[in-house]
Amino acid sequence: TITERDAVQVRAQYGGKLSMIDHWLGRVLDAMDATNAWEDTAVILCTDHGHYLGDRDVHDRDVWGKPGVPVYKPLGHIPMFIAWPGVQPSVNDALTTSTDIHATIASIFGVGINHTAHGRSLAPLVAGEATQVRDWLLTGVWGREVQLVTNDWRYTRGPQGDNMPHSMWSNRWSTMPIARYPNYRIPNPDSRATLDFMPGSTVPVIRQPFRAGDMLPFWAMAERYETIIYDRAEDPAETVNRINDPIARDAEELLRSALVSVSAPSEQFERLGLS
Repeated sequence: TITERDAVQVRAQYGGKLSMIDHWLGRVLDAMDATNAWEDTAVILCTDHGHYLGDRDVHDRDVWGKPGVPVYKPLGHIPMFIAWPGVQPSVNDALTTSTDIHATIASIFGVGINHTAHGRSLAPLVAGEATQVRDWLLTGVWGREVQLVTNDWRYTRGPQGDNMPHSMWSNRWSTMPIARYPNYRIPNPDSRATLDFMPGSTVPVIRQPFRAGDMLPFWAMAERYETIIYDRAEDPAETVNRINDPIARDAEELLRSALVSVSAPSEQFERLGLS
């Protein structure tokens, strides 16, 4: 349990880290100014995720860090700043996701992408040639909820039943320690593991299946899994779960279509009850 005193300390530490980042990033921007690099350099600033600092979840519990809860707005709605030569500053609320950075950098250098990629170049947005580059985006945490975001709503779908089956596709096997569970490790590949190819890739990776009774990696752990839909237009603070509204059926169908379009493994559809 985090007390109010603890909360003040945690937020102060977080604020201190932001101040440190601001200082050292400022050194980079000062160097850009000193060399007039802005004239021929695109700068893209982003991050991987936010942190919960006492935010409320769908059950009105205060949430800290990035625990086993869905990707709520404070965790998933991350900043992106782009400085582009010859383009005046502006604000854009188009949907973007982290994979779009790869596509954008490739377009800057005129490089073709010869493997399957899900990003969209943001160059048309920056140049004012388009108002959006995508109608939806996918996010989530492996082994937990999958989330689909559109301009109108944020749909989070949790596993139906026992959260199985799974497959982990990876070319590395982490043994990262966890302070809360000092003896917990990601299970090593076993005799069921095979070399397989992720959709669109020519590089084989280990594919380890997980079935009922198997220990899952720690990030798949959660006290419960949620299915939630928020109306982003009418409820920007995302406080009312509209899962019983008619839009939930449309969201489910679009999620199924989105997973098909990115060649999601068959286990995802079964695990999420979308078969």
